[in-house]
This record gives sequence, structure tokens and C-alpha cells, in this order.
Amino acid sequence: MAGPLHFYLDLMSPFAYLAHTQLPGLARRHGLDVVYHPVNLPQLKLAAGNTGPSNVTIPIKLRYLLTDLRRWADRYGVPLAFPTSLDSALANKAVLYAADRGQAEPYVTAMWHAVWGAGGDPREPALLARVAAAMGWDAPEVAAFVASPEAERRYAESTKAANARGVFGVPTMVLGDEMWWGNDRLPFLAEFLAASPPHQTDRTEPCGQISGHVQ
Repeated sequence: MAGPLHFYLDLMSPFAYLAHTQLPGLARRHGLDVVYHPVNLPQLKLAAGNTGPSNVTIPIKLRYLLTDLRRWADRYGVPLAFPTSLDSALANKAVLYAADRGQAEPYVTAMWHAVWGAGGDPREPALLARVAAAMGWDAPEVAAFVASPEAERRYAESTKAANARGVFGVPTMVLGDEMWWGNDRLPFLAEFLAASPPHQTDRTEPCGQISGHVQ
């Protein structure tokens, strides 16, 4: 089965953060490129008919989720710090900017480290500026892009396309006709890849890192 491996994410998601600490290495071991699709998770859930309350509004569930997150972080040996905000729109739109430059993976890694690794606030332009500078980008140019109608349009289109593909949450990984939802499904993805023939990335398929558009 040809690649690439599609990864649907919202930088507000701690479970997507945890999954991404493992996913690029897994993909590389099987010769796959990862294509990054930023989505507006609340809108994606609504489009799928999920109108239930957020986990953060259910204290008994939130208490368990916090414990579960720490267990996963300990298992992976990665830092985990809770941000003061889950408003990820600016950070998510910047994934598009990164993908246009073939730098989606290092940007997502850096931004997630800043947010869920170090507890930074993703809604703060100053945080985006610091990550942009670390990437070697022109911070004002990045700020102008994420505030632009083009970024808003592409972000909305990416969310709509995810829904059309059957994605209803993050993290979601898609390879061909197969889909895996959740950090805890990574072992199933790994088993699938191990049982499959060597993968060849289909570089004729438009994707964010190659064509500049997140499908």
C-alpha cells in the first residue's frame, strides 16, 4: 500500500501531542512521509454530530484524563505541562505556513513542545513569534499569514475535508483506506505497518508538505 501517512491534528489536543512524540519515528522506520492536516477540533466534532460537553467541563472525567495523560507522558518519557488556554487557532493556521515550506514536522514538534511540553499559551502571538524565530522564519510574516483570509479559508477547508474523509477527532492517522483514532491506537498502526510490505510514498499525490495545500 502506498503512502503517505495522513495525520489529523489540533494543537489543543494533549493526546495528539503525545501521539506525535512517537509518530514521525514510526513513519520513518517504514519509509513513509507524514502529511499534516490541521483541523478545528470543536468544529470537526460538531460536523460529526458530537454535541456533547467538553471533557474539561466534566470534573470526574477530567480528573481521570489528567492521570491518564501523565501515565502516557511517563511511558514515552516526554514532558507534560498544561497550558493556560486551549485556543489553538493561530498555532493551527501556522501549520499551513510550515507545510508550504516543507517544515510541518519540525514546526509541529516545536509548537507542541512549547504548548504541552512547557505549558505555553497557544493563543499568545508572542509564543508563535518565538517558535517562528526558532524555525528561522520572519515572525511578522507568519503573524500576517495566520491573520489572513487565506489562512482562515484553508483552515476551514482542511477541517471540512477531514470530515468528508470520515475523521471525527484527533489524533487520527490515515493510510490508504485504513484509519486509526487516538494515541492509544498507535500500537495497532505499528502492527499494521509491520505486517505490510515496504511502503513507497506516492509523491504524485498533492499534500501539504509537497504542493503547499493541506488536503
